[in-house]
Amino acid sequence: MFCPPCCDDASCPTVSLVIGLLTTFLLFFLLDANNPAGVIPSSPSVIYFLYLTRHHLESKHSDWIFLDNTAFGLDNPASPGIHGLWLLDNMAWWILPLDCIAGTRDYNPKQMAIREKVFNTIISCFKRHGAENIDTPVFELKETLTGKYGEDSKLIYDLKDQGGELLSLRYDLTVPFARYLAMNKVTNIKRYHIAKVYRRDNPAMTRGRYREFYQCDFDIAGQYDPMIPDAECLKIVHEILSELELGDFRIKVNDRRILDGMFAVCGVPDDKFRTICSTVDKLDKVSWEDVRSEMVKEKGLSEEAADQIGQYVSLQGGMDLAERLLQDAKMSQSKQACAGLTDMKQLFSYLQLFQVTDKVVFDLSLARGLDYYTGVIYEAILTQTGPVPVAAAQNGAGEKAEEGVSVGSVAGGGRYDGLVGMFDPKGRKVPCVGVSIGIERVFSIMEQKAEASAEKVRTTETQVMVASAQKNLLEERLRLTAELWNAGIKAEVMYKKNPKLLSQLQHCEDSGIPLVAILGEQELKDGVVKLRTVHSREEIDVSRDKLVEEIKRRTSDV
Repeated sequence: MFCPPCCDDASCPTVSLVIGLLTTFLLFFLLDANNPAGVIPSSPSVIYFLYLTRHHLESKHSDWIFLDNTAFGLDNPASPGIHGLWLLDNMAWWILPLDCIAGTRDYNPKQMAIREKVFNTIISCFKRHGAENIDTPVFELKETLTGKYGEDSKLIYDLKDQGGELLSLRYDLTVPFARYLAMNKVTNIKRYHIAKVYRRDNPAMTRGRYREFYQCDFDIAGQYDPMIPDAECLKIVHEILSELELGDFRIKVNDRRILDGMFAVCGVPDDKFRTICSTVDKLDKVSWEDVRSEMVKEKGLSEEAADQIGQYVSLQGGMDLAERLLQDAKMSQSKQACAGLTDMKQLFSYLQLFQVTDKVVFDLSLARGLDYYTGVIYEAILTQTGPVPVAAAQNGAGEKAEEGVSVGSVAGGGRYDGLVGMFDPKGRKVPCVGVSIGIERVFSIMEQKAEASAEKVRTTETQVMVASAQKNLLEERLRLTAELWNAGIKAEVMYKKNPKLLSQLQHCEDSGIPLVAILGEQELKDGVVKLRTVHSREEIDVSRDKLVEEIKRRTSDV
C-alpha cells in the first residue's frame, strides 16, 4: 500500500484518506464495464483516483514536489489504461520531499561568506606556523578505520561497492593521515587538512553537531624533544579562537598516561581502562552522579574504585596541580602517571613562553575516548550561550527547537605516537601530535553573532559596477567590463540592454558594491568615466587610461 513519507501513524488523516481513496479506486475497477475481469482499469478511473489523492496532499504538504501527470501519460484521457499494480508501486516517487537529510544542511550565500572568512582565518594561522596542505579520499577501506575509535566506532558510516568490498566514510582526518604517512613512508611533516567527515550521530544542529561536517586539522609528525610540538598545537588553538572573537574560552589539557595511572591506582582492572575512559569522557555532558552510575551499574566497576576516581576527576589547576599530584601518595606509585605529570610540568613551562596559560587549565576529568591517544590530550571549550540561529532552526530537519546555542567543545586533539605503526608493515612508529578545529560549531556562533548584530555580510567581492546613464550603450558597457576583468578588477554589468540607472545603483547598494563606473555619451566623447562612490554618492571624472589604477587605489582595503 502507498503511504506518504511523512506518515508513520495509522491514525493520520492523510493515511485514512488514502486508504479510502484506494477503496474507491478498487470499486471503480470492479464496476468499470469497459474492463473484463483481470484487465487493467481504464484511464478515467485512474485519473479520478490520482486527482483526489493529489488534491488532498497538495493542500496538506506544500513542501512536497508533485511530478506532472505527463510522467504517467495521464494528460491524454484517451490513452490506454495504466496497470494498477505498477501505479501503486511507483506512487512513492511521485511525491518528492524537499528537505535535507537530518544532520545535513544547505548554506546560502551569506552563510558561505561567513564560512569562508572563518576558513581564511584558520588557514592563515596554519600557514603562519609553517604547515603544508594535503588531501585524502573521503572513504577508506573499512579495516583502515576499524578499531581506532573505541566505542565511537559505531558512528562510522559503512559502504559496500559493486564488487562487495567493504568501505567506510572517514570519521575524522587523523586516521587517514596516519595511513598516508605509513603508505608514503613519511617520517617528518607539519601538515594541515580541511575536509568533510561523516558520523552516524544524533544531530543537534543548533549546537553545531551534524552528520556531515568539516574538520580543520593541524598535525606535527616526527621525532622531536618532548612537549615542544604539543605546546605549539595549543598555541594555534589559542590564536584561532582569539582571532575569531567567539567569546570566552578555555583549553583543558590532560594526559592519557595520567588517566591510565589514575585508573590503575584506583583499582580499575586493565581490561576496563578504555571503557571507563569513555565513560569519564562524558563528564562535560552529564553529572558525576550519572557517570558514576554508568561505571558501577553498566561497566561493572566497584563503588570504591568509582569513588576514588571521583576524587581525582574533580581536580583542576596548572603546573601547581602537576607538582602536587607528583607528591600524591597514590599517583606517585604509578610510573605512567609520573611520566605524564613530569611532561605536563614541561608543557606548562613552554605555554608560559608562548603566553597562553591564561586560557589553559590542567583538568583530570578530560578523557577523550578515542583509542589512539597515547600522551597529552586537550579540548577547547566555548563558555558562552545565546539564542538559536535562525538558519540552524530552519535547517533542523524536524528536530525540536532549543532555547539556546551551547556549542561546547570547538577543538580537540592530542598525541598519538602509535597510530602510524598500526599501518606500517614493519610496525615502525612515527610520533604525532595534532589538533582538530570543529568548524561547524564555530560557524554556529559566527552566524549567531551576525544575526544578533544585524551586520550586513557581503556575499560577493565585486569592486565596481559598470553602468550607463543613457540607452543604447550595452556594447560600451561590455567593452569596459572586459577591460576591467583583463586588468584583474572584479566587475559586474547588468544583463539588460537599457537598464535604468536607478536600478543599477540600487543593485550596488543591496550588494555592497563600493564603486560604480558610469558611461554616458558625453563621457565617451571626453574619454573619461564617471566614477561614483556608492556610500557617499561622490562622483569624479577619471580618464579611461587611469581608471584601473584609481579603482585599485580606492578598493585596496575592500
